[in-house]
Amino acid sequence: MKQLCPTHHRKTPSPTLLALAATTALLAAAPAQADTGKLLLTGGVSSVEGSAGGGLSPWAVIGSQAAEGETGVSAYLSRAVTQDYGLSAAGVAVGINDRVELSFGHQDFNTRATGTALGLPGLHLRQNILGAKVRVAGDAVLDSDSLMPQLAVGIQAKRLQSSGLDGTLAALGAKRDGVDVYLSATKLFLAQGILVNGTLRATKANQNGLLGFGATLGGADNGYQLMPELSVAWLLSKNVAVGFEYRAMPNKLQRAGAAAGLGNGLRADDWMDLFVAWAPSKNLSLTAAYVNLGRIVPATTSGKKQTGVYLSAQVAF
Repeated sequence: MKQLCPTHHRKTPSPTLLALAATTALLAAAPAQADTGKLLLTGGVSSVEGSAGGGLSPWAVIGSQAAEGETGVSAYLSRAVTQDYGLSAAGVAVGINDRVELSFGHQDFNTRATGTALGLPGLHLRQNILGAKVRVAGDAVLDSDSLMPQLAVGIQAKRLQSSGLDGTLAALGAKRDGVDVYLSATKLFLAQGILVNGTLRATKANQNGLLGFGATLGGADNGYQLMPELSVAWLLSKNVAVGFEYRAMPNKLQRAGAAAGLGNGLRADDWMDLFVAWAPSKNLSLTAAYVNLGRIVPATTSGKKQTGVYLSAQVAF
């Protein structure tokens, strides 16, 4: 078995402070805030990566309340807790002319049991995500009476901050930075109150990037993979929606982990959730969900599937 050596890490600013600082800067730069806005919940909520969509997956919609000819800003705070892990996320997004979206997301992953098993109690993995999305065709609302979906292409540049896990990731051949590229199609059936989104993502990310990108140890697959994502939402009323999300995840670390003598101890599973979203006003939305993130470093968690709760709040203008 190869030696997987953890190293020490430094403290970084909290995701809340980063989000507030970014929000201030973006508001100062925005030429005009949205005032008319969109139909409630048709612009989605903030995903854990910062782009507009569902909690787990980006949609083709453009974030904020900005309609055509407007610029809008949104900010969010999210928290997910499972049996062995905790994830905090915060960020901001700017929507321009209902055509372009620029986003920033920060994630803070508390490894809890895994960090303790590695001799690093209190280990946090922190990741910054810069995103851009462009609507290339269709309009979810205006085309709701046809089969034409809204289409958007997006890119997310991810950087995992230095931590005590650097030595382990290096031994597995995983990098600390990577880029995801995706195509999303969002179809709103307005009369039926149903929204369907499909996203196809090209990625090397292990556990969304929180365990690095790719792997080479033992001849592990280090190339891009196309991973599907699906969201379905049902609008119970103009301001309440319930739905389901599924996000396929690469399993690039399993072979590297086996080469290191860990068997299936680094296996990854797909993510999914059941959610309810409520918009008490056009500027505020709240989301609660049951999440199933599958196995995350099962070598240190007795192979348990990580299930739990997810809460998120978004303000948008």
